[in-house]
Amino acid sequence: MSTSMDQRIDYSKEAPGAMTAMRALEEYVQQAGLDPGLLDLIKTRASEINGCAYCVDMHTKDARVRGESEQRLYALGVWRETPFYTELERAALAWTEAVTLISDGPVPEAVYNEARQYFSAKQLVDLTIAVIAINGWNRLSVSFRTVPGTYRTAPRGQEQKTQ
Repeated sequence: MSTSMDQRIDYSKEAPGAMTAMRALEEYVQQAGLDPGLLDLIKTRASEINGCAYCVDMHTKDARVRGESEQRLYALGVWRETPFYTELERAALAWTEAVTLISDGPVPEAVYNEARQYFSAKQLVDLTIAVIAINGWNRLSVSFRTVPGTYRTAPRGQEQKTQ
């Protein structure tokens, strides 16, 4: 019987073709031109919402390597209550939350309108693809209990490109 700290299935080993497809989607996101620091924030926030400890660990490690502050990482779950984020970041975080929680209802018009003030149509599609990708990774890691703390970030400028 496994405990909550034991990985259930190594999904990358069992479905290498699916992992190739997921990594290709992630590669698209990395090359789409969105700010890597912004991607760290939205990946971390979606992972917090989805309860994915592995991905929260991964993306906060990567964010730190890129120079993100501890203060902003710690406050991400309460970003609306702090002055630590730019208006563009706030629009992206609101969009991330609405897309991640889409089962609660459609993305509100106000959230869309706010996002469109800061992102072109293509950028908003790319941001949405980034949210879709991290939600997919979250669902794999949560379902199969990928063990938090096992991710090792690459040195600055050589970050890994998965999840």
